[in-house]
Amino acid sequence: MRNVAGISQTDAQKSSDMFMKCRYMDELTGGRGITFATGTPVSNSMTELYTIMRYLQYDTLMRMGMGHFDSWAATFGETVTAIELSPEGTGYRAKTRFARFFNLPELISIFKEAADIQTSDMLNLPVPEAEFINEVLKPSEEQQEMVSAFSERAEEVRAGLVNPTVDNMLKITNDGRKCALDQRLLNELLPDAEKSKVNTCVENAFQVWDEGKADRTTQLIFCDLSTPKGDGTFNVYDDVRNKLVARGIPKEEIAFIHEYNTETKKADLFAKVRAGQVRILMGSTPKLGAGTNVQDRLIALHHLDCPWKPSDVGRILRTFKIKKNVEVTDNGKIII
Repeated sequence: MRNVAGISQTDAQKSSDMFMKCRYMDELTGGRGITFATGTPVSNSMTELYTIMRYLQYDTLMRMGMGHFDSWAATFGETVTAIELSPEGTGYRAKTRFARFFNLPELISIFKEAADIQTSDMLNLPVPEAEFINEVLKPSEEQQEMVSAFSERAEEVRAGLVNPTVDNMLKITNDGRKCALDQRLLNELLPDAEKSKVNTCVENAFQVWDEGKADRTTQLIFCDLSTPKGDGTFNVYDDVRNKLVARGIPKEEIAFIHEYNTETKKADLFAKVRAGQVRILMGSTPKLGAGTNVQDRLIALHHLDCPWKPSDVGRILRTFKIKKNVEVTDNGKIII
């Protein structure tokens, strides 16, 4: 399947290694020696389901003539062409994606030969109700000018007028993400926009902190761009902390996950968050995502930039003590 978004044409060494180990265990145990456990079997792409079936049901797929992805996709998947926003954010384009299942009962029947599926409704765990809030903000004049420049750069790249080593769509997209987060990431001399994502996040985080003083409730702030480097350059993490401290939050109650670089240090940090000693924890999705156990007093979660996978939104929905929670999310616009 070529020219279909979301389907990689290359293999990963760690995936090939896992596949070989699964095949070896299948030979030793007759297909009964591998157990996978996951809460998000399909978190980012529909192709992930084929990958799991290939690990656990390779002989079944081969017997049914679906050992190759194209055969499996032709049986159970459908490509959909839709109009979507262009990467530079100033126009629209048609994009084909592998985005819909069909023959779903048959697919589920085959998958259940190797899967024990438990949904949240079946488990009925005591998770809290979440309130999802999108803060929609207007871009500054500087940001609007930057977006126009992105469009011009993209046209030049598509026309082949620019050497790819000088400018390319990946660089333009990354600059667009920086612009959406804070215009100072592209030019430190630009003013700090009053209604920027960072300032709105600071305002929301301070309000939640102030309201939770009695119970010492805690918050997480996710930001994948502009992580602290310690070299004196502008970054969002230090900017957020400095503004929160200026509003009256003790500096020791705000922590960056990046400053805790060993498992022992992380365990101590997480214990402080659970105890309410650290009440605002900032981190990126890879560092503060899976495996972070700090939910005892967690009351709010903020996304300053949009994570890549849908499963990365909603980490506050876990079984824990406090019942009311707020998650401030980013849908890709100039918002928090």
